Amino acid sequence: MNTPDRPQGILYVVATPLGNMEDITYRAVRILTEVDLIAAEDTRRTGKLLSRYDIRNELVSCNEYNEEKRTGFIIEKIGSGKTVALVSDAGTPCVSDPGYVLVKEAVKAGIRVLPIPGCCAVISGLSVSGLPTDSFLFEGFLPKKKGRRGRILENLASEKATLIFYESPHRIVNLVQELIQLMGHRPAALAREMTKLHEEYIRGDLGTLLDELKTRDRIKGECVLFVGAGKEPDPGPASAQELDEVILKHLDEGNGKPSAVSKEIADRLSIPKNDVYQRLVELKRDRK
Repeated sequence: MNTPDRPQGILYVVATPLGNMEDITYRAVRILTEVDLIAAEDTRRTGKLLSRYDIRNELVSCNEYNEEKRTGFIIEKIGSGKTVALVSDAGTPCVSDPGYVLVKEAVKAGIRVLPIPGCCAVISGLSVSGLPTDSFLFEGFLPKKKGRRGRILENLASEKATLIFYESPHRIVNLVQELIQLMGHRPAALAREMTKLHEEYIRGDLGTLLDELKTRDRIKGECVLFVGAGKEPDPGPASAQELDEVILKHLDEGNGKPSAVSKEIADRLSIPKNDVYQRLVELKRDRK
């Protein structure tokens, strides 16, 4: 598609504010001003953002209903040397928002696709959730059908990462109830209406969230639910055979004094130190 006499343009994936219009980067404003075309999930909502920053640019819709049809038109524009900015209603395109089809086809066509970083509800909410951030799994919106949703949640129950879900306000109570049934009262946090006028965060465990949500006649706004990992099951004390194997290994290696070795093994295997010490003395005597 790219030829010497017809330079290829660029597709910019531009993050926009979640709610508060001040949460946009200088670079995003510049790019939205300079591109030849802006592909927006909702041209009316994006129009309000552009108006706020006095950006006068051509808009075309690209949403879940017309993305496949619109992609060819946009790819053709970029192939002819035009630059295009892709934006969603809020946050980062392609993250539970339209844009994946366009980006995939642009990559396939060898077009430069560049991110203009900014807001993302997943990361923004996770950063203030109070839950572990070193490992997380973003599930997005779960299927509405109970069977499919249940199977997904069952598979997620053994995950050790912080789980992240998007959910609508009128289904959030049901989701929390399902999670409690499958996973128990795990640590959790709910972010609602992030960066907006009625911004709210509820933290505690799933039971705490459910109790709070049930006190409300109506729940409004976009919800992001964060669920921490469950506690590791207690394996219980080691068997006599396991204890002997560990003690014999220490005897073979000649590691330390009996009292110090006994304490180390007792802590690791959840066995009283005196029992470990007595067995260590017996095995050591049998070896003589």
